[in-house]
Amino acid sequence: MTEQRRVIARVLSDAQDHPDVEEVYRRATAVDPRISIATVYRTVRLFEEADILERHDFGDGRARYEEAPSNHHDHLIDVNSGKVIEFQSDEIEALQREIARRYGYRLIGHRLELYGVPLQQDDAGKASK
Repeated sequence: MTEQRRVIARVLSDAQDHPDVEEVYRRATAVDPRISIATVYRTVRLFEEADILERHDFGDGRARYEEAPSNHHDHLIDVNSGKVIEFQSDEIEALQREIARRYGYRLIGHRLELYGVPLQQDDAGKASK
């Protein structure tokens, strides 16, 4: 692995969010200004093909990435800000297995993405649409 790929791998490993290629490039060039955007694209594609990275399309027109998770989780996406919240729910996992079973299937994988907007608080402190 080249030093530039190591920098890109470290940037992705350190990411607490789900950056797109341009953001990975920005972070990587802060470490090594010689890294080109083409190198980032090639490296991300290589990592994705090797199942090191997982690609997501959260509806904002950009492919976003995270390290292939060791533990399954789902995503809640704030459509206003683009913020991505990772969560895990035993109840949702059980319900998905049950739905598959009802239709005569054994669930072997899934991807769940929820899209939402923050609840607004009215004067009484009650959540409203």
